[in-house]
Amino acid sequence: MIANPLLQGALLILLSEWALVASGIIIRQLSDTLPTEVLVFLRNSLGLLWLLPWIIRRGQRELRTRRIHLHLLRALVGVTAMSCLYYSWANLSLSQAALLKQTAPFFMPLIAFFWLGERINAAVRWAILIGFLGVMVILQPASGGFEAAVLIGLAGAALGATAKVCIRAMRTTESPQRIVFYFALFGSLFAAIPAWQNWVMPVGVDWIWLLALAAASTLAQLLLSRAYGLVGAGVLGPFTYASIPFAALAGWWLWDESLGLATLAGMALVMLGGLLALKGKG
Repeated sequence: MIANPLLQGALLILLSEWALVASGIIIRQLSDTLPTEVLVFLRNSLGLLWLLPWIIRRGQRELRTRRIHLHLLRALVGVTAMSCLYYSWANLSLSQAALLKQTAPFFMPLIAFFWLGERINAAVRWAILIGFLGVMVILQPASGGFEAAVLIGLAGAALGATAKVCIRAMRTTESPQRIVFYFALFGSLFAAIPAWQNWVMPVGVDWIWLLALAAASTLAQLLLSRAYGLVGAGVLGPFTYASIPFAALAGWWLWDESLGLATLAGMALVMLGGLLALKGKG
């Protein structure tokens, strides 16, 4: 057992980011046969299956909450973000999709400015500029085929940033397990209609991949919530960028995806921007 909260939190973040990349690999594997809407619905509904032992053990006492409105809002925004990000995992390289997800810290100050009236200081403004410059460097497609997937992925990151605000508001009263449970429950309900409209029945080995997707995604959420319960997001934030090299290496190994100089330079700019944003908010 690691006694130091910082080391423990950093390890949990690294494991969470690897689980996230594993989810992306599985989505890429399934996207040829199953629509994004079906993947989102089954990821949430099967995620409830993995939480069933906890539900049985803790019962209604642990599930009782006075912040159901925030759980509903987080699920609605989170499922929409998940749909966008799943689409980007399926239609971009793994490193590009991971990079888009990590632009969320650049959206959060903008959301806080327009929603809460919070000022954006000079350091954070520079961080946002550098971060999106990195996105432009790494996501320039050789042909015109990626624009839609890039825009959808960026929309997912912006919505994901909004969902994180909801989680932060609930963190003082809600346990990680309760947050993940209500997201899976309400997320399944919100995702049911688009899944029904685009339904394709999984067959054979698809169900094994889907169970693995639900397990990896649920584990990533639990680890992330647990880590932020130990140490503040401002301290642990830099470790979330581990998903970018994880995804780049996995994409190169599994699908021979290129790691060109522009890709590496863009990754460096996004990570630099993220670190400056965290420092500027500190």
